[in-house]
Amino acid sequence: MQQEIPHITFKSRHPADHGIEIITLSNLQKRKAQINHDTEKAHQVAFNMLVLYTQGTSSHLVDFVRYPVAANTLIYLSRGQVNAFKYTEGVEGFIILFTDEYLKRQLHNLPESGIIRLFDAQLFSPKIVVKEASNIMAYVQLLYKEFWNGKSLLDKIGICDSLFRILFLKLEALQQFKYGHLEHDDKLVLFLTFKNLLQKNFTESRNAAYYASKLHISYKHLNVVCKTVMNTTAKDFIDAFVILEAKRRLVNSTVKSNELAFQMGFQEPTNFVKYFKNKTGFTPNSFKKAHS
Repeated sequence: MQQEIPHITFKSRHPADHGIEIITLSNLQKRKAQINHDTEKAHQVAFNMLVLYTQGTSSHLVDFVRYPVAANTLIYLSRGQVNAFKYTEGVEGFIILFTDEYLKRQLHNLPESGIIRLFDAQLFSPKIVVKEASNIMAYVQLLYKEFWNGKSLLDKIGICDSLFRILFLKLEALQQFKYGHLEHDDKLVLFLTFKNLLQKNFTESRNAAYYASKLHISYKHLNVVCKTVMNTTAKDFIDAFVILEAKRRLVNSTVKSNELAFQMGFQEPTNFVKYFKNKTGFTPNSFKKAHS
């Protein structure tokens, strides 16, 4: 039986676990002997994560895509995404881990558009090049220092929460500059509604017309929305969503491709195999072997 990809839950090493932790890449490397998985191999995270690289060059795997990273590169992941580090010589950085519950506690002080820009896995790239003038590096370093200092729990929570919100607003401003055309756009709202419908109904239908009907718009209008927001057709977005979900399930369980075919809403396993190979170049089994 193939070993399934590790599903990593949040477990802070800090005695005052508040749903957030910040560590260094060096800390994570040292923990390899204490944890049950190799962080350089694909693993799925059950929390959110910001990784700020401060020096060196390497790459970072996010949902089976490797992104080159260097100093002042930030990678962010939301709960459920697949992740893997690569510890090349000289690479350093900070990792901020936080739960959905922690993020929700900060929401009333954070812009909703920022949440969308940073933590929508399908909408934006997980990589941000951080400008030195933004002082994001300084705030991350300060957050690390305050998190691990000897202050009381009450003081620590207030200070770390405030620094997290400042850091988030700084990152949101960078993304706003990059994707400002999407803010308060009716097409973005409609696209997010479409994506939510897809998440709930992709096992029922992979037909773009089905979702257009549920949204009470035409198929042509849905395509215009997807082209504007994602620069892709509705059908291509649906296929990309389904394939990513299939990849995650393949490597995160011992499910066989025949069983997964039915889970994904295919009536015939052979149709699923053809669909998967057409979109990825791999059969489901060969893809699983390549990431085991």
